[in-house]
Amino acid sequence: MMHELSLEALRQIAHGLALQFGSNCEVVVHSLADSDIEHSIAIIENGHVTGRKQGDGPSHVVLDALKQGDTAEDHLGYLTRTKDGKILKSSSIYLRDAEGHIRYILAINFDITGLLMLDSSLKPLLSTGAETSEKEPERIVQSVNELLDELIEQSTKLVGKPVALMTKEDKIRAIQFLNKAGAFLITKSGDKISKYYGISKYTLYSYIDAES
Repeated sequence: MMHELSLEALRQIAHGLALQFGSNCEVVVHSLADSDIEHSIAIIENGHVTGRKQGDGPSHVVLDALKQGDTAEDHLGYLTRTKDGKILKSSSIYLRDAEGHIRYILAINFDITGLLMLDSSLKPLLSTGAETSEKEPERIVQSVNELLDELIEQSTKLVGKPVALMTKEDKIRAIQFLNKAGAFLITKSGDKISKYYGISKYTLYSYIDAES
């Protein structure tokens, strides 16, 4: 009963936030309370912002929470991007039960693409000539398969060369990155990753355990 009331309260909060900030603001509640993590979106408002719907799969923040456990900290005011190129300002808030276990993740994704276009028009007028570098926005995925593909792509970028040119040490580095990112929490991810890197499942797990 408490689980149902908690989810209903979050539904009310999500709806209120979406109305307050308008159609450019997507509000998502991921549930970690159930065993079906691969369909973690329990509530979503303004899903058109990212093209997601209730029942869709986890994002990077869900895997982070599963990997870090109850020590995970809120991730606030960071940039993400959608498949169609929108830039979002995002915040992820970890909601815990009375025992301190993370049960839900409340995520707010505000589409700032139009504001950035305006900013790029004004920047030449306001610039002092100082250069700044910004971190590449994290991509928001629509399914668990896209999430795994995104993590594999990040692992090859980390190494900086195609799989055909990778040494054993390169592959160990890439696979240990995937392990730390939570890729192996995804069902049957080991099959896809071992096939992508051209190694056996036995070799895959030996690479995970290898000293970096």
